Amino acid sequence: MTRNTGLKVKYWKHQMLLAFDQVKKTYTDTEGEIEVLRGVNFEITAGKTVALTGESGSGKSTVLHIACGLEAATEGSVQMLGRELTVMDDAGRAALRRNDVSLVFQQFNLIPSLTVAANVSFHATLCGRLDQKYIESLIEALGLNDHLQRYPEALSGGQQQRVAIARALAMRPKLLLADEPTGNLDEITADAVLQQMLSLVHETGASLMLVTHSPKIAALMDYELKLHGGVVT
Repeated sequence: MTRNTGLKVKYWKHQMLLAFDQVKKTYTDTEGEIEVLRGVNFEITAGKTVALTGESGSGKSTVLHIACGLEAATEGSVQMLGRELTVMDDAGRAALRRNDVSLVFQQFNLIPSLTVAANVSFHATLCGRLDQKYIESLIEALGLNDHLQRYPEALSGGQQQRVAIARALAMRPKLLLADEPTGNLDEITADAVLQQMLSLVHETGASLMLVTHSPKIAALMDYELKLHGGVVT
């Protein structure tokens, strides 16, 4: 069961957050070119939760990386909040990740020299959006109160995952991108954390694009995008 955090809702109603138009991605290795994405098309508007599904190796993580500017599309258009990512320089894409987009990766990417409390606050502080009461609500909702002065190496995988989710939400992103965010959690904890994450995402007005192999998790999203053969079906 989710808890009401009392957070102020901040909507970008009907705003187009992310749009892929004929996006292609090709990698080159010793054996030649490998075309992972062959013309991906989709749009995500504010307030929506989206599951990105597909078999292993179908390019789901590549879509996330292109969406946040960590990788460049080989061809096509990628628009975030009306800005064209394909013509942005590195500084522009970094600013986008700092101010508008949060990411939750399978590797967590927590800062080992910072406590849980400092990790959760890090991104919000970086973008000038630190709200201590809001962060306290996140910490309470995700069950991290007893771990605030611990360091990442002292936490279990599931605890680290919850810290990563709290950090991603703490800066009040317009778009949250998550790659198998419950993959390191047991089933009961995964259900609880996912439900709370969805609740918190809606309360902050953000949208969520979540990579998952789970039909159960996909069914909780507003809609599903299936990657097959390098395109969305």
